[in-house]
Amino acid sequence: MIDERSQVLADLAAIPERLAAAAEAADLVEREIPIEGWPARLIVAHLALVERVVWRRRLDDLEAAGDGPGPRWSYTEPGVGEGPGDATLAELLDRFATARSETLARIRALDAAGWARQGVHERFGPLDVAGLLREALKHDEEHLEELRTRGG
Repeated sequence: MIDERSQVLADLAAIPERLAAAAEAADLVEREIPIEGWPARLIVAHLALVERVVWRRRLDDLEAAGDGPGPRWSYTEPGVGEGPGDATLAELLDRFATARSETLARIRALDAAGWARQGVHERFGPLDVAGLLREALKHDEEHLEELRTRGG
């Protein structure tokens, strides 16, 4: 049986490949059929931005708190920042994969005390590292589903 930490890490590590497949399929359809909402390039740009400015910052917050009281987080939705610019879908997918890889390295380096640290989210309540990462996975899955419904 796989423990929670190993499962969360495996699930997070699988997202870049799943995202690439879904985004590439959706991008092919979007070139032919107008869509409502964000096209695949914007979704991937958004996920790369969220990885850096939401999930990684919250890990920073937990680390900075150390053994003291945990951080308090508000709901944050950064959109697409300055957007993908001229970046291709492949470049954006690479940007996300690199950001996720850096996040995974940080998480793998946590000791037991680091893994147990908690913050409080205004919407989700108390979140330890595993809870924070489950929220990241939920966010990833929402956007993967959005892409899958377009790409077939």
